[in-house]
Amino acid sequence: MKAVPFAQFDRAYLMSDLHLDDSRPALTRLFVEFLQSHAHSGYAFFLIGDIFEAWVGDDDDASLPATIARELRAVAERGVSVFFMHGNRDFLLGQAYARKAGMRIIPDPCVVTLGGIDTLLSHGDRYCISDHRYQAFRHQSRDPAWQAALLAQPLEVRRALAKQLRRESQEKQEVQRVEGIPWVDVDADAVVAEMASLGMARLIHGHTHRPAVHALALPGGRRGERIVLSDWREAEGEAMSIDRDGTFERHCLR
Repeated sequence: MKAVPFAQFDRAYLMSDLHLDDSRPALTRLFVEFLQSHAHSGYAFFLIGDIFEAWVGDDDDASLPATIARELRAVAERGVSVFFMHGNRDFLLGQAYARKAGMRIIPDPCVVTLGGIDTLLSHGDRYCISDHRYQAFRHQSRDPAWQAALLAQPLEVRRALAKQLRRESQEKQEVQRVEGIPWVDVDADAVVAEMASLGMARLIHGHTHRPAVHALALPGGRRGERIVLSDWREAEGEAMSIDRDGTFERHCLR
């Protein structure tokens, strides 16, 4: 059965994996500059996960979350529909912050019509099924009771935990780099199965940090495509635009 899109937009911007953090002020400046110059009422705006390097709770009183909320709300007040999808780093972002930022939280996955094409959106980590350890954590971390218990901890405890998890992630990535171990990618069969079950021919996701366009063979002889958004790194980012006819373009931000 074909999934029903929750909304439709003629034009849109999409981005993911910004990993905004106080240690990367150049990326924050890039994002703010983009919001102030490009995000206008002619486009919907989709943030497809891992916008923040870590999220310790909506009660975080640090300057970065406040700055981003202020800039996103300014975009929303210009008539832009702003949507946020949880990633594997900012899955604790809640409705309180979403209201403050003027954005709507959408589920992963979800279907929306962009430029006349019904499109499946996902952060992408749900398809990395060969990483069994991560999938177990993903299942646990999406449990409301588990989240409530974590958010009940003092803010400083949560900040310390976030630093520890970032450090462990960086150490793991360095080991993989040194030993030549490739990053886990999405499972192609899992992607095709979900797209087929929902009747979708286009999937857009992030997470893997492997920007590309993959042609897919779907059941019944149909053709499809999997479009992977780029991550942001050092002083460079990317926004993808979709136009009225469904064509897309990558915009390098520097």
